[in-house]
Amino acid sequence: MPAGVPWSTYLKTLTASLLAMFAGAEVVHRYYRPDLSIPEVPPKPGELQTELLGVKARSSNVQTSQQ
Repeated sequence: MPAGVPWSTYLKTLTASLLAMFAGAEVVHRYYRPDLSIPEVPPKPGELQTELLGVKARSSNVQTSQQ
């Protein structure tokens, strides 16, 4: 093996590295949960109704101050 390392040491290191990689990926996946609210099929143009955060509150404040 590379650098004169025996097979047993090489395989132990490889196994430990793979387990650490998979464990880290699982921790990240659990911490940053995927957004499951995204639909499989994207909506048609004009079908998606979105609003910016705070815009609705500001527009209602403007309307009440104008009255």
